[in-house]
Amino acid sequence: MLQSKIAAIDAERPYSPVLRDNYERNHDYLRISVTEKCNLRCLYCMPAEGIDLQPTEKMLSTEEILRLARLFVEQGVTKIRLTGGEPTVRKDIVELVEELGKLREKGLRTIAMTTNGIAIKRKLPDMVKHGLNALNFSLDTLDKFKFEIMTRRRGHERVLESIQQAIDLGVHPVKVNNVVMRGVNDQEVLDFIRMTENSPIDVRFIEYMPFDGNKWKDNKLVPYKELLDSIEAEFKSVVKVEDDPNPTSKGFRIPGFRGQFGFISSMTDHFCATCNRLRLTADGNIKVCLFDNEEVSLRDMMRRNASDEELLSIISLAVKNKKKEHADMFELSNTKNRPMIRIGG
Repeated sequence: MLQSKIAAIDAERPYSPVLRDNYERNHDYLRISVTEKCNLRCLYCMPAEGIDLQPTEKMLSTEEILRLARLFVEQGVTKIRLTGGEPTVRKDIVELVEELGKLREKGLRTIAMTTNGIAIKRKLPDMVKHGLNALNFSLDTLDKFKFEIMTRRRGHERVLESIQQAIDLGVHPVKVNNVVMRGVNDQEVLDFIRMTENSPIDVRFIEYMPFDGNKWKDNKLVPYKELLDSIEAEFKSVVKVEDDPNPTSKGFRIPGFRGQFGFISSMTDHFCATCNRLRLTADGNIKVCLFDNEEVSLRDMMRRNASDEELLSIISLAVKNKKKEHADMFELSNTKNRPMIRIGG
């Protein structure tokens, strides 16, 4: 019954001009960072010394997150992804998922989360019950000792257990995000491909991207075509799968394998032309592109008692200012931007 109601909503409403930019891209996917805190210290995400956390009062409250989520869904957003930091360290994350689930009657289809899997196990059954139906796990190595080097923390076995738990609970899709760094974990790519033989997961290899504090160097980036060549050399038969209408990942599979794999090639072959994503930072800024340092504070507007119409006017202006595409990796490496943990993974 709920699906038919959602279908009726979709049929009745066109894309809102609020979420359409000047290049005719319609934005129906919102990523909400719910915390800057994280229980890992991954090399590519956070400086080794960590970050100075902003005061709690500068973070979006649960009520503010839900207000903005409602506004975006009413304008046509059908997918919300909760990110961080690590979203599961937020104390009310289960309740937040439950409240977001109530937006399904307004047209929300997907409640997703990106997690490192360390602290999700106890909370996951309740979140799935309340509507969480897509999960991305960050896992960059299958070697528990290298895991401790890359994340500067322990917990490798817990991540693997959480991935299996998500599969057992019927979450679909379950994706595994792997940031490939030359000389660090690039030799494990074939091992990750082998994981898809008996497990219905989607492994996505992500090109190493420059952010403040992650000491990016171009010689550590492994282009996706180089990875694909090595996979084809090993497995011989590699089949292209049909990508989503607004793909971030170029998908492939090995015939006979249960899962699949793909490449997020933000640096060597960007997908800006079909981008449908917007971001809210944990401190309440709208960010229309991962690599654009221009932001507008919706938090401050809400705390000045802005009306919904005023908020939508600013959101529309931000979307209209979205660039056609982001700069190349060398320019990005010299451009001031937040650390990844402060943007939202």
